[in-house]
Amino acid sequence: MNNFGKNLALWVIIGLLLMALVNLFQGSQPRSPQTTVAYSDFLADVEAQRVAEVTIQGDVVTGRYTDGRVFQTYAPRDPRLIDRLESRGVRIDVRPVDDNVPSLLSVLVSWFPMLLLIGVWIFFMRQMQSGGGRAMGFGKSRARLLTEKHGRVTFDDVAGIDEVKEEVQEIVEFLKNPQRYQQLGARIPKGVLLVGPPGTGKTLLARAIAGEANVPFFTISGSDFVEMFVGVGAARVRDMFEQAKKHAPCIVFIDEIDAVGRHRGAGLGGGNDEREQTLNQLLVEMDGFESNEGVILIAATNRPDVLDPALLRPGRFDRQIVVPFPDVAGREKILQVHMRKIRVAPDVDPKVLARGTPGFSGADLANIVNEAALLAARKGKRLVTMAEFEEAKDKVMMGIERRSMVMSEEERRLTAYHEAGHAVVAYFMPGSDPIHKATIVPRGRALGMVMRLPEGDRLSVSRMKLEADIAVAMGGRVAEELIFGREKVTAGAASDIQQATKIARHMVTEWGMSDELGPVGYAENTQEIFLGAQLTQIKNVSEDTARKIDREIRRIVEEGYGRARAILEEHRDRLHALAEALLEYETLTGEEIDRLMKGEPIVRPEEPQKPAGPGGAAATAEGRRTSVPPTTRPAEGPGGMAPQPGV
Repeated sequence: MNNFGKNLALWVIIGLLLMALVNLFQGSQPRSPQTTVAYSDFLADVEAQRVAEVTIQGDVVTGRYTDGRVFQTYAPRDPRLIDRLESRGVRIDVRPVDDNVPSLLSVLVSWFPMLLLIGVWIFFMRQMQSGGGRAMGFGKSRARLLTEKHGRVTFDDVAGIDEVKEEVQEIVEFLKNPQRYQQLGARIPKGVLLVGPPGTGKTLLARAIAGEANVPFFTISGSDFVEMFVGVGAARVRDMFEQAKKHAPCIVFIDEIDAVGRHRGAGLGGGNDEREQTLNQLLVEMDGFESNEGVILIAATNRPDVLDPALLRPGRFDRQIVVPFPDVAGREKILQVHMRKIRVAPDVDPKVLARGTPGFSGADLANIVNEAALLAARKGKRLVTMAEFEEAKDKVMMGIERRSMVMSEEERRLTAYHEAGHAVVAYFMPGSDPIHKATIVPRGRALGMVMRLPEGDRLSVSRMKLEADIAVAMGGRVAEELIFGREKVTAGAASDIQQATKIARHMVTEWGMSDELGPVGYAENTQEIFLGAQLTQIKNVSEDTARKIDREIRRIVEEGYGRARAILEEHRDRLHALAEALLEYETLTGEEIDRLMKGEPIVRPEEPQKPAGPGGAAATAEGRRTSVPPTTRPAEGPGGMAPQPGV
C-alpha cells in the first residue's frame, strides 16, 4: 500500500473514533435512579391511581409515581393500555425509538470546526518536517536502492573506456568472491573516486559494476545530505551506512560528491556549518567500516580540485580513476551500443560518425542517435539512415537550420564569399584540418559555417596547426575585402577575430611560442593579496612587458591575415567557383569542395536536369555540374610546404 492509502486509512479510523465518542457522550444523559417493575404490578398501580405520568418508547414504558419514585417496565403491545391510562388520569408521553441517537449530519456539522483545526495543524507540522519526509524520518537517508527490477546494466552497456573497465574489474571480482582476496590478506579499496568531464559515463560505470557483481546498488546525490538544519546531513550519512551494511555486499554510489566534500575552512560558517559537519561524519564513517564487510563506496565528480584532502587520502578513497572523453575507436563502440536500441539502415557507418564527432562524450553520442531516430520518425521512415545521422550531428554541433530566415540576395552573396574564404584558406593552408562541410544555411546564431574535422584524435596542438587556424579564421574577412571592398566589410567576422585573438594570446602568454618573450608564462597578469585588512590587486607583469605581449599578439594575428590574403589572391578563381556553388547548392560536402579545388565538376546525379545556372553551372545527362577552368596547382603552398589534401 502506498503512502496515500496509508494516510487515508488513518484518517478514516480517526473519524470513526471521534463519531463513536460523540455518540457515547450525547447518548449518555444523566438520569435518576429507577426500578424495574412487573407489568402486572404496573397495571395494579395504574388502577390504584399511584402512577402520575408515563413515557412510552417502543416496548419500554418508563414513568413516575405520585410520590416521585421512577420506574420502568416492558409492556406487550396491549391496545387497551392507552384507554386504561387515560381513564385513570395518567399523563402520557410517546417518543420514537431513535429519538436520543444523533444523526451523522449533525455530528459532522458540530465537529467540523474542530476537525478543520486539527487538519491544518497536522499539515503545517508535516510541512516543517518535509526535509526528512516524515515526522520520525527527518534524518533518514535518501539513498535509493536499485536492483534488477529497475533495469540491470553490465559492462556490455559501457563502451569507449576499456582501460577504466579493466581497472574496476577487480572490484567486481571481490564482490563475487571475497574469499579469494581475503585468503592472501589483500584489502580491496574502500572507496573509488571516478573523475571526468560531464557525460563520460561515470554513473553508468558504477551501475555496471553493481550489475556485473549482481549486488544491491544504492545511489544518492551529494546535495541530498545537506539541509538547512545542522546535524541532519550527518544523521543521513550514518543511516546510509547502516542500510548499506544490512544489504552487504553492496555498492553505495554518491554522485556529485563535491557538493558535500569541498575543502573545509572555505565557508563563512567556520567549522560549525551543516556541510562541514556532514563531511566530518562521512570521513568518520569511511574509517569506521572495513572493506571485508562488503560495502564499496563509489563517488563521482568533475571537480576533484575542490575536494578536501582528507577525503582523498588512502584508507578512504584509495583509488582515483579518470574517465576521459572517448577516442575515435571508443566513440565507434559507443555508437554501436546505442544503435542496438533503434532500427538502423545498412548504409549507416559508425566509423564515419565517430570520425566526425571529435571531443564528444558518451552522452553527446547518445543524443545524436536519439535525434536521428526522432528525425526518421518525423519523416515517416521505417529505418534510420545515414542522412538522419548526419543531420542529427549537424543539429547537435551547429544548431537547427533556420531556413525560414529571410536574407536579401546581397547578404546571401556576401555570406557565400565569406564562407568560401574560410574554405579556400583551409584547403591550401598547411597544417589545417580537412574540410568536412560548408554551408550558408543559417544555424543557431551563425549565418553560415565551414566545419573542419581532424582525421584522427589529436592529443596536442602544434605551432603550424595554430597558425593555420588563425589564417583560416581571418579568411572570411579577407574574402569580403577582396570581393566587395573595404567599405562593404561587415561585422560578420566578429567571432572569427575573437577566436584568432584568443589563439594568439594563448600562444604568447601560456605556450611560449613568442620569440621575443620566450618560454615564460604570462597568463596570470594580476593576483589578489591582502595588505592589512584590504584586498588589493597587484600586477605580475610590468607595463613594458604588457605592451610587448600586445604587440606579439597583434603580430601573430596580422601574419595570419597576410597568409590568408596571399592564398585568396592566388586562388581567386577557386574562391569565385566555391562561392557560386554555395549560392546554388547552399551546402557542400568535403568531397565536393575537394573536386572544385582540383578543377573537377560537382556531380549530383540524383537531382533533375536544369538549364545552365550561375557561375558556369550546367545541366548534363549525369546531373548538375559546377566546375572551374583547370589551372596548374602549385607544387608548394605558402611557407614552402606542400599543401594538405582535402577530404
